[in-house]
Amino acid sequence: MGNVHALAHAAGEGAEKAGAQVRVRRVAETAPAAAVAANAAWQRYRSEHAEVAEPVHEDLVWADAVLFGTPTRFGNPASQLRAFIETTGPLWAQGQLAGKVYSAFTSSNTAHGGQESTILALANTFYHWGGIIVPPGYTDPVQFQTGNPYGTSHVVGTPGHQVAPSEVTLQAAAYQARRAVEVATALKTGRAAA
Repeated sequence: MGNVHALAHAAGEGAEKAGAQVRVRRVAETAPAAAVAANAAWQRYRSEHAEVAEPVHEDLVWADAVLFGTPTRFGNPASQLRAFIETTGPLWAQGQLAGKVYSAFTSSNTAHGGQESTILALANTFYHWGGIIVPPGYTDPVQFQTGNPYGTSHVVGTPGHQVAPSEVTLQAAAYQARRAVEVATALKTGRAAA
C-alpha cells in the first residue's frame, strides 16, 4: 500500500520543478471498515496518510493540469476514484473541466494486470470533460526504461513479495508531471496571447 501515493508525490515534485503550484489529494475511502481492517498494509497506509486532504471540486476548477493516480482494479480505476469522478457532473455541465490538461498513472500487482486499460479508462472521462490528454509517450529516455507510453505504472508484486516504486519509476512519474505542466503552460500562454 502507498505505491500510488509515492508516485503522486514524485509527480508533485516534478510538477513543482516545472514551475507549477501543486495540490496532492487522496480521495475518500469508500471500502467497508471490515475490508480495511482485514489488510494490515491498508490499515497502516490509512493511518500514516490520514492528514492528506481529500479533493474538492474547487481543486479541479483551480488546476490547469490534473493528474489522476489509482491502483488498478480489474483493469479499471479504483472505485474510490470513480466515486469522486461521479460527483463532477455539475462542473462538467458548466464547462469548468474543459480545456485542461489531464494525465494518469497507476499500479497493479502484476505486469499485465490492467495498467494500460486503467489509464485508458480514465481517458474516457477526460474525453467527456473536453480535456487535453497528455501522456508521457516515448518522449524522454526514462520512458524506454519503464515502457508505458500511456502513463507511469508500477508493478507492486504479489502479497508477501511486494516492492515499492523504483527510482526509475519515480523519475517517470516526475517526468510525466513535468510534461503535463509544460503543455498546460504553453496552452495558457497561447490563450493569453490570443
